[in-house]
Amino acid sequence: MQLPLTTAGSERAAAVLETVILIALTALCLHLFRRYRKPYFAWFAAAWGLYVLRMAAILSFLSTADRAWLYWHQVFTGWTALALLWAALSFARQLRWRPVYIAVALFPPVWSYIAIYVLQHFLWAAGPAVAFLSLATLATGWVFYRHGEKVGGAGAGLLAGAFVLWGIHHLDYVFLRARGAWNPWGYYLDICFELAVGAGVLLLVLDDLRRGLGALVSLSGDLQHAGRNEDVLSTLLERPLTLPAVRGSALFLRTEGTVRLVRGAGAAATWAGVPTPELGTALERAFASSRPQVAMARDGGLPGHAFEAVLPVFRGTEVTGALVITGDARDPFAALDENYLVTLGQQVGAALENADLTRRLHTRTVELARLSARMVEQHEDERRRLSRELHDETAQVFSAVKMELGVLRDRVAPADSTRLDHVLSLVDKGIRGIRSVVHSLRPSLLDDLGLIPALRSLTTDVGGRSTFAVRLDAPRTLPPLSKDAELALFRALQEALANVARHAAGATAVTVVVSVEAGALELRVEDNGRGLPPGVTPATVERPGHMGITGMRERIGTLGGSVSLESAPGGGVRLRVRVPLAGPPSP
Repeated sequence: MQLPLTTAGSERAAAVLETVILIALTALCLHLFRRYRKPYFAWFAAAWGLYVLRMAAILSFLSTADRAWLYWHQVFTGWTALALLWAALSFARQLRWRPVYIAVALFPPVWSYIAIYVLQHFLWAAGPAVAFLSLATLATGWVFYRHGEKVGGAGAGLLAGAFVLWGIHHLDYVFLRARGAWNPWGYYLDICFELAVGAGVLLLVLDDLRRGLGALVSLSGDLQHAGRNEDVLSTLLERPLTLPAVRGSALFLRTEGTVRLVRGAGAAATWAGVPTPELGTALERAFASSRPQVAMARDGGLPGHAFEAVLPVFRGTEVTGALVITGDARDPFAALDENYLVTLGQQVGAALENADLTRRLHTRTVELARLSARMVEQHEDERRRLSRELHDETAQVFSAVKMELGVLRDRVAPADSTRLDHVLSLVDKGIRGIRSVVHSLRPSLLDDLGLIPALRSLTTDVGGRSTFAVRLDAPRTLPPLSKDAELALFRALQEALANVARHAAGATAVTVVVSVEAGALELRVEDNGRGLPPGVTPATVERPGHMGITGMRERIGTLGGSVSLESAPGGGVRLRVRVPLAGPPSP
């Protein structure tokens, strides 16, 4: 049976215009395939190429009226619809090839032969072919509609609408175009749908790049702000979960040829290792090629685990790990350009390496703080031992010597007693010196009466033998403090007053204030001297070889406190020492 067709010149002109547009769409999709190396762009290019062959066949038929060209026109029409459907499925689902698809692909050539060379009834001949073409086109629109539901974007919406309307438009072939109506307007309507599909493909590219680059920039920014290893891992695994259709994320590391799971989040939180053979294969390919991999779980995989994207993680130029993203849509990262993903993998590796260095530095800092605290403790123990030995042994020996000299003085001649009086004065001076050293090494008032009496004694003693007056402003009682905190505050004031005596030029008065505020005890020491020398700031006052403030910071830092130095209003220097009342934080 010969189907009724029009051969008017206007139909040829419309067909030629449509062919030119189809060639441009083929070139566009080939360019996208060469640029991004995604297989669905190749399938789009193949579909438009088949469409070009369809138009060549219909133009040949219009010129020759040979049924062979009509046959190939029908075959290429069916194959074009299947190629577009396959391109959509490759884009949205990464469909695997199955032998049953051969039977579907054979329908257009087989039925076209039956319709053109066997059947004589027009509706029986055209109906199944039109239904097949319309169903394939509607299915293509449905695939893009479902993809748009999962990930959003204008491209998927435009493609879904265009293919659905195009599929409905195919149904008018039997009643209008095949009978000479709608010519050449049917061609122009097809051109509109083709241009809409081309625009939809370009919007898909823009949507994927926008979504992918947005995710990469966000993740990169999060990694830059993350600190310790735990923070980086949390950021690395939680950020991808905010992407559309992403259900889980996991980090794998490779050490000595063995791949181990570090941690998972979302749908991957319950993983104990590599959950599927497909993921294991994708991981092997990623480690071998240093390129991102996307795999489809067989039979849908685990819940929320239909697709797996594997992003290699680099340490230098070596792939040492992989970030796995699972979800309901292909390419969960949605970044078309793999170079972006490779760069992200390098940033992830650098962030993990920095986090590891930060963690080790933190551990080292904690160890040094403990060592410093231990050294301070040993230093105080040594002071305590020396103080006890001087007080219990040396001072006692001097006292015994003084007693013996006193007895001897009463028995010698008056001429010799004068010399013994001088010796006794030297012994008294030595005893006073020993007592002063003992007090400096370990103030007995601190152990016997507490911090405030010890501070008062210290300020009185320093004020009595210095050129400046020392005034102490302190409450009568203080909240309970540990022995270490009391000793640290006493040493801080001792060092501060010594610094005033050594460095505060022109100082005539020093004010010492002890206060409790905001859950901390603050010791403030302020002098009225000339202040810091020109060119010297509080930040640079700790010069090499001058360990006073540094030692003070080390001692107070072990208690969770702080030491700050600043210029006082009107001249002079102000020292602030704060110690929390709750004790030092746990490392």
